[in-house]
Amino acid sequence: MLPDFGHIVLNLVLLAVMLFGLFSLVMPIMPGLAIIWVAVLVYAFVTGLNWVSGLLFTVITILMVAGGLVDNLFMGAGARMSGASWLSIAVALVAGVVGSILWPPFGGILLALAGIFLVEIIRVRKLRLAWESTRNMAFGCGASVFVRFGIGVVMIGLWVLWVFLISK
Repeated sequence: MLPDFGHIVLNLVLLAVMLFGLFSLVMPIMPGLAIIWVAVLVYAFVTGLNWVSGLLFTVITILMVAGGLVDNLFMGAGARMSGASWLSIAVALVAGVVGSILWPPFGGILLALAGIFLVEIIRVRKLRLAWESTRNMAFGCGASVFVRFGIGVVMIGLWVLWVFLISK
């Protein structure tokens, strides 16, 4: 176990990393929830786990995975509600990954939106319908930022509970 000063420094450093992860969630390429989770993993590694902290770590891990799926679900659902095809959504997801790698931080969202627009304009041949699918995908992406931010806050809150109530 770390001495008290070491514990305080560790907690402050990990909290700073978690807050960085939380506020990086507004950037499409940044894996903010994964950053928070890695900080919690470091804490678990340094301080050890018991059954309660192990349960908290499991819940935090599930939240991180669920938060990672939120983007795809919200973006796809938004586009699908306006009639976008599954092919358009798949193209948008692939384009989003490519754009994130090639032109961070905003290339992912820009290429995803361009991908769905192009496939939809070719498929339905109506500018208004293609634009509606693109707009709804963008709104879904925006909504997912708020949901992932909330998940990040819950993850950090569970870690704080772990630090102050369980690790004593």
